[in-house]
Amino acid sequence: MTKTLHKLRPFLPSDTNALRDLFAQSIEELTQDSYDEAQRAAWIEAAEDATAFGQRLAAGVTLIVGAGGQLQGFATLKGNTEIDLIYVHPHGAGQGVGSTLLDALERIATARGATSVTVDASDMALPFFEHRGYVATQRNARPLGDVWLSNTTMKKQLGAEPKVPA
Repeated sequence: MTKTLHKLRPFLPSDTNALRDLFAQSIEELTQDSYDEAQRAAWIEAAEDATAFGQRLAAGVTLIVGAGGQLQGFATLKGNTEIDLIYVHPHGAGQGVGSTLLDALERIATARGATSVTVDASDMALPFFEHRGYVATQRNARPLGDVWLSNTTMKKQLGAEPKVPA
């Protein structure tokens, strides 16, 4: 089985509008089984202000995966320990895009001295993060406009496992 090679690059301010579109498509198409229409609409509105969304992306380490000239996904590391955003285009779902992004951010966090990372995972993303070694630590419900959006704070220990002396 051949593994798809995904090209990573850093976020540029000129990517903001394309990433807003990807953000909206990802939420609209991939979270239908976990969130109702009003919840998805409120979530998408969080990126309505392009300037604020661009500033959020620029405030952390934001990486983008592209393939064939199309953006397939993006993720942001906030500080050294929090996966703030991770979104994959619906056509890239299940193709290793999310894993490529998460691997890269975990390596950056480790290189910067972090011993663990956290993420507030959507209900749809829980299995992805569990498969990647994240453990649920807290269930959350946060207001977004006139609706409540639930997610789960998850944590992963980074670095090598301690070695047991022989």
